[in-house]
Amino acid sequence: MSSIFTKIIQGDIPSYKIAENEFCYAFLDIFPLQRGHILVVPKKEIDLIFDLEDSDYNELMSFSRKIANAIKKAIPCERVGMTVIGLEVPHAHVHLIPINNVNDINFANEKLKLSNEEFKSIAELISNNL
Repeated sequence: MSSIFTKIIQGDIPSYKIAENEFCYAFLDIFPLQRGHILVVPKKEIDLIFDLEDSDYNELMSFSRKIANAIKKAIPCERVGMTVIGLEVPHAHVHLIPINNVNDINFANEKLKLSNEEFKSIAELISNNL
């Protein structure tokens, strides 16, 4: 059975897409910790990030860096934090989160509630900085 991320990549479930290439797909997290919180996933459905083939892992990290640079240009923040937790969805993924302090990346924090228009605006702003 396909993961929710595979369904997003295939367009079966809508997303606020930031960018994609042959190997990876980046989209806004709909339960963000901060404005501009993005998930970057490999298109191959592999559960654990460290089970990715070296080339796929390197592509995921390279693509994530491009997305992180766009976030930094688009969203006022001290830096872009990256985390891999992997418990939420059985499909390898990276969280990229604009942060100003370590607490900004605490997953125990309450998630933001953004409107469709806010998500679209954020996605456009970040995409325009790629």
